[in-house]
Amino acid sequence: MKKLMILGGSRYIIPVIDTAHKLGLHVITCDYLPDNHAHKYSDEYCNVSVIDKDAVLDAARRFRIDGIISFACDPGVVSAAYTAEKMSLPFQGSYESVRILQDKGKFRKFLADNGFNTPKAKRYTRSEIESVKNDSEYFTWPVIVKPVDSAGSKGVTRVDSPDELYDAAKKALSSSLCGAFIVEDFLTFKGYQSSTDPFTVDGELKFMPYSDQLFDSNATNPFAPAMIIWPSTMKDEHQKFLTDEIQRLMKLLNMKSGIYNIEARVSSNDKPYIMEISPRGGGNKIAELEDIAYGANLIENEIRKAVNMPLIPIEPHEISGHWCEMVIHANISKPEIFKRMTIDDDIMSRYVKLISLGVKDGDIINPFTGANAALGNMFLRFDSREELDSIMSKISDWLRIEIYVEIPLWGGANSLNHLRSSVHDDYLYDGRAAA
Repeated sequence: MKKLMILGGSRYIIPVIDTAHKLGLHVITCDYLPDNHAHKYSDEYCNVSVIDKDAVLDAARRFRIDGIISFACDPGVVSAAYTAEKMSLPFQGSYESVRILQDKGKFRKFLADNGFNTPKAKRYTRSEIESVKNDSEYFTWPVIVKPVDSAGSKGVTRVDSPDELYDAAKKALSSSLCGAFIVEDFLTFKGYQSSTDPFTVDGELKFMPYSDQLFDSNATNPFAPAMIIWPSTMKDEHQKFLTDEIQRLMKLLNMKSGIYNIEARVSSNDKPYIMEISPRGGGNKIAELEDIAYGANLIENEIRKAVNMPLIPIEPHEISGHWCEMVIHANISKPEIFKRMTIDDDIMSRYVKLISLGVKDGDIINPFTGANAALGNMFLRFDSREELDSIMSKISDWLRIEIYVEIPLWGGANSLNHLRSSVHDDYLYDGRAAA
């Protein structure tokens, strides 16, 4: 029986584990959190930090694996590429190519050196943080400051004034695994950013959809995706330009076969930009929705690629209707206790195709700072974009999240047994795109 090692343990990889089992594979999940949800579904668990590439390699050799992926787990991608290269296992690209893709500073330099559209950017290490104060004239304001190696919009800040730059840099460093951050010109959207999972076979793009990614301007982190919609409203000419440029990039980096999570946008200057490319499945169940909406077989093919099984021909059909992947979250300012979520019966029967809720009654929920603070995900299908926009603009009319509110007891004590529920419609995101 072939063995597949999956780095990470979030609920987003459960469909990957299920598919691997259907293919007759033995699944080993790895991270340093033994209580993570996905470990309950794998055949074995390995307690190892996914960012320690040598420890991952040692574990992979010990388990004698036949393939490795880091699905929906951005921190583990470099370790997966390193292990695959050392063990001569299939992966999307070489260790060096993956390092370029996974480091936002190195990626921006690669784009600039090879004539791609890219914002002006500069990379700093922890020891160089003081010099950021002297570089304000280098950038076109506002700027965006972010760690070079984190996902889920953690540590990201839009900065409108040079006076705020240093504090934003410290925030970015606090979320960086390697101790580096990037400052780059902020690109104002024209329409919506696209976040999607394509697939290559021997370096050739075989599936390249585009989406509309929306943000919640009222969330604790306004740069954390709150909703993704397919198909995209991006102009066909911009989609073609981006597809050609992404294909050129794949050739330059000598990429092979596999899934990717790619973010792209058209700026107010009418130029399309490749923002990020990561050789992994995206979070928020993107690949799972694309499998349903397009018949793309992304998850199965990523597994097949990893263990050197023949791929299923990638022949996606035209998308039927308009699909929305909704990131369920509560706009709260402090941790609260979740009670339940309810949805209007008519919405449930007409539009909802899948609900994946990651919390249960009594769980602590946190302010929405990124995908790891989401309550769950919901897939909805509509006949038209107008219908989708109308329904999704009125979420608080049909979806309610209930939380517990503590009541002080005599003597000043509080207890979970003395809690009442309270409905907070204003905790739901409004679905507006970030500027």
